[in-house]
Amino acid sequence: MTAFAVMRLELRRLFVRPLAWVLAALTLAELAFYFMLLLNNFLHLQVQLAARPSGPGLTDMVSVPLLSSFLTGGLLPFGLTELALFVVPLLSMSMLAGERSNGTLPLFFGAGVPPASIVLGKYLALLAWLVLWLILTLAMPLSLAHSTHPDWGKLASATLGMLLALAALAALGMACSAFASHPAIAASAALVITVAFWVVNLAAQKAGINNGVINWLAMPTHLEPLLRGLVSTSDVLWFVLLIALTLALATRRLSSDRERG
Repeated sequence: MTAFAVMRLELRRLFVRPLAWVLAALTLAELAFYFMLLLNNFLHLQVQLAARPSGPGLTDMVSVPLLSSFLTGGLLPFGLTELALFVVPLLSMSMLAGERSNGTLPLFFGAGVPPASIVLGKYLALLAWLVLWLILTLAMPLSLAHSTHPDWGKLASATLGMLLALAALAALGMACSAFASHPAIAASAALVITVAFWVVNLAAQKAGINNGVINWLAMPTHLEPLLRGLVSTSDVLWFVLLIALTLALATRRLSSDRERG
């Protein structure tokens, strides 16, 4: 069984479990409500914005805040990024910890599936769900593209940032699920670690430190420039390194399980 076979199996599981559908329905409903609030605020400020030649447009005031409210000063605290901090741990908790607690993980080993294929296949299935979630969210502001003038460059940069952030959160969730003995423990660990990556630099910023190692470790340090239209190789590499490291740890954990039998 290859990684793609594991991916197909896990995708079928995702789309028959109520949890994935409930999370999708609730989060998209919240994002749709938030989108309407952002759009209404933008329309009310049209007269003021028209007097400013270089003022923010639809992309700055609606599209990007919809992706991340906290980093862009949106009206509500929950954009797609903030919701992902809670959604991804819930989706990833059963990926490997559920197999372990149900006693089905040895079946993969008995079928000759390498640990790397198990981790990669389940990770790609989770990532596919998250990409679909992102596409449905982006469909809201893109529905206005025919009557507005979106900043396609900034929107592409923000989309890239969200893809990298979702991929990193999914990899963290997979690593926690690989090390946990129960899905609830995996979800709790993933939530704590992802929130830690989100707020680890707040104390350093209050102390006036903006370019230290602690700032570099924080995810917003690398996500915020992408949301604002600035694509940097160092920011992209940070996400790639985090994904590679966490997936390698998950694979190593499964390899240890197989060696112990």
